[in-house]
Formats: sequence, structure tokens, C-alpha cells
Amino acid sequence: MGIFDKLTGTKRPDSAVVPRTADEVRAALLALNAPDVPYRVRNATPTEKADLVAECQVTRMGVRLKTTMRLVPDKQEVRFLDERWENRSADQANTQYGRGHAPAVFKQWETKQGPDGRKHKTEAFRFDTREMTDPLRDVVLSAGWTWRGVFRL
Repeated sequence: MGIFDKLTGTKRPDSAVVPRTADEVRAALLALNAPDVPYRVRNATPTEKADLVAECQVTRMGVRLKTTMRLVPDKQEVRFLDERWENRSADQANTQYGRGHAPAVFKQWETKQGPDGRKHKTEAFRFDTREMTDPLRDVVLSAGWTWRGVFRL
């Protein structure tokens, strides 16, 4: 693995894994949809210029994540682009946009009074972007395909 692969989040499958067909990879990614997961995987629209899209909305934190995926059967790889929008204020005036592989953990804290009478800071909510991207990557790698991060699809 080179330095560029590390920056883009590119991972290669184990050499012992027999690559599956593009239809099998697509079906496996779409099968990740379940009521207990924080994201949805769907077919991309023509304007998205991709094959599949995984989206996640964390309303409590004002964060929206989108992973756009293009299947490249000739090279047996899935090229992905991670995008993130963060609203820093209620009026959405301070929205930040990020593109590319950049795992992040979002936390909310609250102060509570402990049994000793002192105030303690406790974690009230936590969301890790890898909760969405890791299952996608793992499905692709288990299918014998490369998970290649790109900056533009």
C-alpha cells in the first residue's frame, strides 16, 4: 500500500478471494439496507454519474454523508467518493463541505451532577462516519474487488 492509497482510503482484497461478478457486488451492497443501519444504499440517479449511492443523515449533529460508488468490472474495483456536509448553525449559514476519504467522529457532551455533588462531562451522543463506510468497504473486499478512493468520479 502506497502513501496515495492511504490518503484516498484505497484497500485491496486478500489474494485468496475469488472475484465475483459486478451484479453480485451490486446486489451485496444493496443487501446492506436494513432497518437497524444508519444509512441507505440505493441506485444512483443519472445526474450522479455513478452506479450506487450510500447516504446517511445525522439530524442530531447536522451532518449529511454521501458515498458515491462506481463499479469498474474490467479492473474489478469500486471507485468511491465520500462527501460530507456539516451545518454549524441553526440557520445553516455556516455549512461546511468536505470531499474525499476523511473518517470523523462526531460527539455531543452534556454536564451532569454526579453522586459526589461535582459536575461531570459525559458523552450524550456519538456518531462515527466509519459506521457507514466500513460495511461498504468490507462487502467490496469480501467480493474480491478493490475499494479505491477517488477525488472525482
